[in-house]
Amino acid sequence: QVHLVESGGGSVEAGGSLTLSCAAAGFTVNTKCMAWFRQAPGKKRERVATLATGGNTDYFASVKGRFIISRDNAKNTVYLQMNSLKPEDSAMYYCAVGPAQYWSCSTFDYWGQGTQVTVSS
Repeated sequence: QVHLVESGGGSVEAGGSLTLSCAAAGFTVNTKCMAWFRQAPGKKRERVATLATGGNTDYFASVKGRFIISRDNAKNTVYLQMNSLKPEDSAMYYCAVGPAQYWSCSTFDYWGQGTQVTVSS
């Protein structure tokens, strides 16, 4: 059974950094598409970053150059390193998994419960 557990959220001042973790169970992270989404109150869900099985990554325009998605196969965990955080990055962040795609991810089937990130100005 697929299970995703996010951790690492918290409160940070603008310009700071956080690293989110997504511990996976029921599958191995390097055999599936993995992603981070976020949703702020009253706003649409945004796909922040994706990691395909072949290692290709893709990022939402506003986080390019600041966020990095990665995976640790031994720990079966996916990470989102977030640097130079801005108040507009404040949201609930969700980990997601989808069918294996070597080059580029498109669909996702399961989401975790989320971890809150709050960036103060």
